[in-house]
Amino acid sequence: MRVVNSLVERCFAVIELLANEASSMRLGEIAEKLDLQKSAAHRMLNILCEIGWVEQEPVTGFYKLTLRLAILGQRFLSATHLTDICQPVLEDLAVQSSELVRMAVVQGETLTWIAQVQGAQNGLKYQPEMVAKVRLATTANGRAYLSTLNPTDGIRIALNGSGTGGKQSISPVEEFMEELKLTRTRGWAISNEEAEPGVVAIAAPIILGDGKTVGTVSVAGPSSRLTTERHEEIASAVVSTAGKLGELWPLRERYSSPKQSA
Repeated sequence: MRVVNSLVERCFAVIELLANEASSMRLGEIAEKLDLQKSAAHRMLNILCEIGWVEQEPVTGFYKLTLRLAILGQRFLSATHLTDICQPVLEDLAVQSSELVRMAVVQGETLTWIAQVQGAQNGLKYQPEMVAKVRLATTANGRAYLSTLNPTDGIRIALNGSGTGGKQSISPVEEFMEELKLTRTRGWAISNEEAEPGVVAIAAPIILGDGKTVGTVSVAGPSSRLTTERHEEIASAVVSTAGKLGELWPLRERYSSPKQSA
């Protein structure tokens, strides 16, 4: 039986909400979004302030995360050596495509952005909104990940909006299922101005030798440059890069494992 400490769970819910919003929020708004009584939300926030995860702005009284979460996240990534190992491969794809390259990792039933390289040197540069979690139903990365799952699980996760902070509308479901099937067959997904107006993204899943999906990699840029004529070329490069990342991924365990004493 799963036993949950409600206080701990609610504290993490507050942290996740503030991380998703990435801005200061008033007490009432936090309580409303988490479906908590104001007194309970205030108690959670006081605890988090005391231990240094949240701070209250002296003028407005609004609450926001401290940098502690970001610092610990950076420490963790550094300890895994994941970005160190994968960065050169991402940079090669950025040079080849001359567009923005991003990588996300699977965490539970979500995708989280962890690295990006800007390959565009001149003209319009695509700079996405700085968010942690990937919207699964509408993005190329999300569809690439969902395509590797059991179809029933893929649709369930997409409909529930897992990793996005809310449910999403997929209409019609049959069409979305066909899109995932096509993605699974060809090995890459595309979002043609569906996630963001004027932006095209092509992504592929990063799959290990045992068949486990651990992340996704993508190329994204203005639709004026990522035209239909370039889709196959970019997709081929993205799929190749995903394969290389899948081969390199296990190295993080080797670098992260404790050194054996002689």
